Amino acid sequence: MACNHIDHPRSRREFLQTAGSGFGALAFSALSGQSLLAKSQNPTTAKIPHRLGRAKNVIWLFMEGGPSHLDLFDPKPLLRKLAGQRLPDSFERPVTAMGEVNSPLLADKRQWDRHGQGGLWISDWFPHHSSIADELCVIRSCQSDGINHAGGVCSMNTGSVFGGRPSLGAWVSYGLGTENQNLPGFVVIKDTSSMVVNGVRCWGSGFMPAAYQGVLFESNGEPINNLNNPKGVTQTRQQRKLDFLNQLNRRHYAGRESNTDLDARIRSYELAARMQAEAPEAIDLDSEPEHIKQLYGIDSKDTETYGKQCLMARRLVERGVRFVQLYHGAGSKWDSHSKMEINHTRLCKNVDLPITGLIHDLKQRGLLDETLVIWGGEFGRTPMSEKGDGRDHNPTGFTIWMAGGGVKGGQTIGATDELGLFAVEDKLHVHDIHATILSLLGLDHTQVVYMHKGRPERVDLNEGHATPKVFG
Repeated sequence: MACNHIDHPRSRREFLQTAGSGFGALAFSALSGQSLLAKSQNPTTAKIPHRLGRAKNVIWLFMEGGPSHLDLFDPKPLLRKLAGQRLPDSFERPVTAMGEVNSPLLADKRQWDRHGQGGLWISDWFPHHSSIADELCVIRSCQSDGINHAGGVCSMNTGSVFGGRPSLGAWVSYGLGTENQNLPGFVVIKDTSSMVVNGVRCWGSGFMPAAYQGVLFESNGEPINNLNNPKGVTQTRQQRKLDFLNQLNRRHYAGRESNTDLDARIRSYELAARMQAEAPEAIDLDSEPEHIKQLYGIDSKDTETYGKQCLMARRLVERGVRFVQLYHGAGSKWDSHSKMEINHTRLCKNVDLPITGLIHDLKQRGLLDETLVIWGGEFGRTPMSEKGDGRDHNPTGFTIWMAGGGVKGGQTIGATDELGLFAVEDKLHVHDIHATILSLLGLDHTQVVYMHKGRPERVDLNEGHATPKVFG
């Protein structure tokens, strides 16, 4: 059944039968404090019961700028053999962002080894990943339509290179709602003060109600600004002020119910008030024992920032936050058109230990089976060099990995050609990736539908297919 499908009774008898079965909800409403009136229905409640998928939550580790699959998870011996030569005539010429199609091939400088029972290839840039190899499903055959960062990040988040569509997190919030009404259902955390390419559109709700958009937490200082009462203001005084503001907001909202931005703004204020009670405990990393902080690398300068992000993500999903997206390299820091060795060496060191710490921590707490973790960027890098020591953007064949949440770990899916330029086996377009993620969450992507201007809209633009090989 589509998320927003409404059945209208065909007779008085059918109406009474249907209404009678719902009287039990009146008691629940009284206990929960949630109104059953249509005009005040909470958009963050589930539209589809969570039954089929093992995954209940998502943590998306987004490496903004495009990490190199050729140097991390997809070794190419031929690339080393042909290093310094032009792309052979037998290979199709790609369209590249910077136009360097005929530049010499650039060999990787990595040490490679196979890890885990599945023998996954992982380079020495991610040494700690060897300990989680059996949890990873590495997908080497990803494809996107975005050749530049704006289009690539937009495509990976919304399925389209053009802005204006809902993000994947918004679709998940729409379909499954949130399990904790005192925290946002969709949280975004970035690692620096720099803004992610496209800004809030990456976690926006597009044409859907604004209540489904992500809420940005800060990674430095207080994650949520103005969470505590002003100095000298008692809780009683604060509550009276909030009650009065709520009266004004509801009076202003009357007659403007179709304005979803206004509704979302009012709900955000109400959520902020509820968060004053629960959020301080949720974001209190100081309460974690020292061995957990060390597991995430919080005790080291190189890994502290992303370690805190990953630990925060674990604490949020523990408390019912449905979708958490952690940006690393905000401002396209993973982009490496030159000096790749310096760039990727530093960035890989920032995230390797925190990511593996997250997987280990989720597993030891029994949360990995119900938490889908995704790693990747908006595209990969080309085998051709740029500026002699860098790589250009490559959306035609790149790698992501998934773990937990019903994923079959310890395996590699798909392949790129011998130089890692084009996906050639088990190709997964972004639409297929999104469809697969929804399926892991127990949602049929063909039935998660939102009517926009009389047209049924889906996350995959009616083009995606879930990939059975991912499922455990």
